[in-house]
Amino acid sequence: MNKTIKKINQPLIGHVELSGSKSISNRLLIIQALCQDDFELSDLATADDTKILQEVLKHKSDTYDVHHAGTSYRFLCSFLCLQPGEQVLTGSSRMKERPIGPLVDALRSLGAEIEYLEEEGYPPLKIGEAHWKQLQSPLKIDATISSQFISSLLLIAPALPYGLDIELVGDLVSRPYLEMTLKLMQEFGIEYSWEDQIIRVRKQDYQAKDYTVEADWSAASYYYNLVAMVPDSVISLGGLRPNSIQGDAEIVHMMKDLGVESSFDDGVLILKHQEEKAPSIEIDFILQPDLAQSIAVCCAGLGISGLFTGLQTLKVKETDRIHALQQELMKVQVFLSKLPPKFSKKSEAKYYIQEGKAQHEAIPSFATYKDHRMAMAFACLAANMDVQIEQAAVVSKSYPDFWSDLASLGIEIE
Repeated sequence: MNKTIKKINQPLIGHVELSGSKSISNRLLIIQALCQDDFELSDLATADDTKILQEVLKHKSDTYDVHHAGTSYRFLCSFLCLQPGEQVLTGSSRMKERPIGPLVDALRSLGAEIEYLEEEGYPPLKIGEAHWKQLQSPLKIDATISSQFISSLLLIAPALPYGLDIELVGDLVSRPYLEMTLKLMQEFGIEYSWEDQIIRVRKQDYQAKDYTVEADWSAASYYYNLVAMVPDSVISLGGLRPNSIQGDAEIVHMMKDLGVESSFDDGVLILKHQEEKAPSIEIDFILQPDLAQSIAVCCAGLGISGLFTGLQTLKVKETDRIHALQQELMKVQVFLSKLPPKFSKKSEAKYYIQEGKAQHEAIPSFATYKDHRMAMAFACLAANMDVQIEQAAVVSKSYPDFWSDLASLGIEIE
């Protein structure tokens, strides 16, 4: 199913109530499943990924298929090691291309029984009953690949017979997501220590408490884009918190230079268009990789050049997001190019420069690569022109109401 979004010719004025954060919801569901006492979770994400995880945790089976749900797959990989019997954990064809080896290696070293059913290092997996070991030194895990591997281990750490000490090797990527995991664990009674590169969690029990999930700051980024690109727009967003545990709340500061003023009024976030914008921006996305597509497309719509780094984890997301951005931006005369090392400020950093202002004589049709963030980010270019989004239903992975919420603001969608 493709959708055509008509060019926006008037200010966007309105309110959108955002649903719960997928990242928070999925962590809480694992905590809930490990807790001895039941408790209520309110305002859970309506995302496909969260619904899939809920179903898996609710119904016992020999085989679990999580489709495209990467976070769910990684969290379940550790969780199922605590369960009796033998289970198969599988997913979509894209899931089978996403590496799981570092997490499997870590779990095996702790005593888990895991077998690769197809290609070594990749899903699907057969998970048997574990025989947990007490390690004499902290478990070393590569912190440069995915923080989700570490979060997966930490979530089950209190339930392990010997607890868990983890030593982070290399520069940690997506640190806010790891901090989110630990803060949520702490909310449910778990004590931990984090000194230098070592995180320690002793064996202990999660403590039940009812919890309301805050809305998704990643989803808010698309409204920041629209407000930045459409003059005189004012959009309010409900469900967000000013002191959020989500790293993507950094969008508040990132978008100042792109012309959006943010303020909270009685628990509601107000976004206002500002004409004054920076001629160029420089952003390191290592802590907020899920904002890269939003910012890149916003810069394209405004004709603002960008110097970006910290994009390395984008290659192992739903698609290779760097390649996808490069291909789709070229359709509207915008170019995202990797700089040679000699032009980088640090020899080990990979810098990308983006230049150009989005323009197209006909209606550009943007491929989404089965990636929800590609669909939502490029839909915002309707501020400049009519756009077509291919496989538009892919937004259900994280934000099923995206298209109806846009329509509620007066945006015409066919």
